[in-house]
Amino acid sequence: QVQMVESGGGLVQAGGSLRLSCAASGRTFNNCAMGWFRQAPGKEREFVAAITWSGRTTYYANSVKGRFTISRDNAKNTVYLQMNSLKPEDTAVYYCALKWGTPSMLAHEYDYWGQGTQVTVSS
Repeated sequence: QVQMVESGGGLVQAGGSLRLSCAASGRTFNNCAMGWFRQAPGKEREFVAAITWSGRTTYYANSVKGRFTISRDNAKNTVYLQMNSLKPEDTAVYYCALKWGTPSMLAHEYDYWGQGTQVTVSS
């Protein structure tokens, strides 16, 4: 059994910042990539960012590049998403995910998912 618990979402004004956290538990996650996806109501889940187990390589969707930063703390089995310069179009439920091996931009390739945390950006 694996649990992914997200936190840090909320309501912010455009231009503001939020830091999302996601802690994985239930087993050891050696050599796992972690990522963030987001989904607005009625829309397809989209890739946001991903990071290798080592943390040395990161990947970002073009829509968030330069504004968001993904990082991880393997001692805590936790992945973070620092979101700066938030825009109303960033409004969505944000999900963290974990997969064995290298990162992917495809949601179906991830093995475990968090419950999601709501991020709402007002204009």
